[in-house]
Amino acid sequence: MIRRCLPFVALLHLTASAMAQQPAAVPVPVLAQQPVVAPAPAPSAQDATFTAFIAGLRDGAIREGVKPATFDRETAGLTFNPRVVSFDRGQPGGSPSGPPGVMDFAPYRRSHVDQAHVTKGRALYQGLSAMLAGNEARTGVSARVALSIFGLETGYGSFTGNFDLIRSLASLAYEGRRRELFTAELIATIKLIDLGFTRDMLKGSWAGATGYPQFLPSVYLRIGTDGDGDGKADIWRSRADALASIAAYLQEAGWKPRTPWGVQVMVPGTLDRASLRSPLASPRCPRVHARYSRWLTIAEWKAKGILFAGAAQLPDTELASLIEPDGPGNPAYLLTTNYRSILDYNCSNFYALSVGVLADEVTR
Repeated sequence: MIRRCLPFVALLHLTASAMAQQPAAVPVPVLAQQPVVAPAPAPSAQDATFTAFIAGLRDGAIREGVKPATFDRETAGLTFNPRVVSFDRGQPGGSPSGPPGVMDFAPYRRSHVDQAHVTKGRALYQGLSAMLAGNEARTGVSARVALSIFGLETGYGSFTGNFDLIRSLASLAYEGRRRELFTAELIATIKLIDLGFTRDMLKGSWAGATGYPQFLPSVYLRIGTDGDGDGKADIWRSRADALASIAAYLQEAGWKPRTPWGVQVMVPGTLDRASLRSPLASPRCPRVHARYSRWLTIAEWKAKGILFAGAAQLPDTELASLIEPDGPGNPAYLLTTNYRSILDYNCSNFYALSVGVLADEVTR
């Protein structure tokens, strides 16, 4: 405030001197005509509490290995972003509990497993064949499934989000509904800067997913993989690193080598679906898992009249569960345990089915 007053005080002195030297007939400058600088607005209560909240995270971040100078620099002047909080609160709660109903997957499939995704996926599958084969040999994870995830997450790297991760995650942590999760991801993001990644690179979705695979920062720290041999796992600029990291994620999630994610089947109208309901309740995403039947071997499914709709086959001893996403009379799928690995990436039947179907279309 002192610096703002000095020019005005100087103006008063200059004006008084001029008045003493000017003849009476000369008009005197009017002080009210001089521009007045408005004072800066006081910070809102929310801004003040947000700043205090972020400051309260400093000691914990340093204990976890963040450099003090990095924390101070990257959080200086940070402001609350209400937009990301509105997005978070607007997330759907999922389908209601109870007996599984029709999911209406067909429209979603048409918009996500479209010709553009298939055509580009086929081109990349051919162009990156050696690298993809290397990933599959090393991890056992289907190369075409990893490529399909890359395609559905970011259009094969064409869009990755433009939200500043630090501001988004800080705002979501402050909001409080999932404070522990987002605080951990905020600290993980600052760790990425200590590893040499720039703030400009660390952009992503409003919820903190970043890079070609759309990993949360903590996921990158856990399984980010160098796929091109340059000594650094750069999932923001290297397709090889992104695809190797996706394969590493699915491997960690329990992917079973040399096993499809599932197969499309034809279900007879006589199938007794009530007797096939699973008695199990999943501790994670229970509404998603409630859509599946109980586990039976392929031999048992065949005995119930289930027929494979295409050339893909599964061994008679393989366990699988049935899903009919668009209800009886529409395409149905027998799902292996590898489908659950895809769900671990994104716990949505629409998503996991689209990954599997796109993977099959890319190599058809």
